[in-house]
Amino acid sequence: MKRIAEFQKVSREQFVKDWTDAFDGVSVEQAAEIYETVKLPKRATTGSAGYDFYTPAEFSLAPGETIKLPTGIRVKIEEGWMLGVYPRSGLGFKFRMQLNNTVGIIDSDYYFSDNEGHIMIKFTNATNQGLTISLKAGDAFAQGIFTEYGITFDDEVSEVRNGGFGSTSK
Repeated sequence: MKRIAEFQKVSREQFVKDWTDAFDGVSVEQAAEIYETVKLPKRATTGSAGYDFYTPAEFSLAPGETIKLPTGIRVKIEEGWMLGVYPRSGLGFKFRMQLNNTVGIIDSDYYFSDNEGHIMIKFTNATNQGLTISLKAGDAFAQGIFTEYGITFDDEVSEVRNGGFGSTSK
């Protein structure tokens, strides 16, 4: 196995800013307390491809509801690699939990963005059976898989990223 990345927590200040932006009515103090519970992603077994991402706080999603969840996590990845983010298969199978962008792509240069490369995962409860997703703080809800990629021989891109969610097309 190649070791090509390192998960880190974003700063407390970045997390508090993003958490209070995502959740109306949450105080700076409450967000700071949640930050202390952020767990770095990890694999469940030696054969696991995916690194589990954990919920920083308890929440429920009724059918059709969407949440943007600041994870408190950033990842330093070697150039030539990316992190794909997917729902955990059990949540997708049982509840039709879906990422709003289908698959999250975390590029190696996202780490250097003004928001510290803070990984935010937006997903929806797309159940057609009326089921509510309820997760406790610390439950695994998404998984990240590192993938190596290549570029074309004539690629001469020199642009530098700053941001996420469509920032490279601006």
